[in-house]
Amino acid sequence: MRMIKSAGSRELEVRRSRFVCTLARVGGEAEAVEFLAAHRRAHRDATHNCTAYVVGERGEIAKSSDDGEPAGTAGIPMLEVLVRRGLTGTAAVVTRYFGGVKLGAGGLARAYGQAVADAVDAVGVVELRPVVTVTVEVEHALAGRFLGDLHGRGLRPGDVRYGAGVEADVVVPVEGVGAFEAWAAEATAGRARVRRGAPGFVEVPVTG
Repeated sequence: MRMIKSAGSRELEVRRSRFVCTLARVGGEAEAVEFLAAHRRAHRDATHNCTAYVVGERGEIAKSSDDGEPAGTAGIPMLEVLVRRGLTGTAAVVTRYFGGVKLGAGGLARAYGQAVADAVDAVGVVELRPVVTVTVEVEHALAGRFLGDLHGRGLRPGDVRYGAGVEADVVVPVEGVGAFEAWAAEATAGRARVRRGAPGFVEVPVTG
């Protein structure tokens, strides 16, 4: 699953028409619709505000609007860019200011698609990888060695708390949780206490 790294915008000029693409990260369809509606209200003076969004864990909800442009020349090319990049949780609006020269159906489709592609390239993309935060509690006498062993395995605890014992929160890929728990038990001769937290995601930049 991929998302844009951050919100942002990019402008493209084609034969005196300005195409300004604005991107936003959205948590669901309601948030996407709200963002796009607010953008339209803020840019009423534009010739068109064409939109596309993809939401859902697997990008199962995908919608677009031509906002008065000839059917299929704006929203669909925009949506195709988001889908082709494998993005979800992403909303795009391209605000067009007409420059007096008609572009034709093919020219419009290329311009709207390129505007979105340029904006996605500008803000960047991250891959969402499923993880679980595992809390490991050990005795103070074991803490130094255990934390050192964590670093040796390339794992850095997000939070370490000192109380009656020492607790460390470790973010572990979902597929590696069982192996990590087995390793923690072996590394502490069975003296570690392990709790699994709720699953989540980490964002890893996508390059190339």
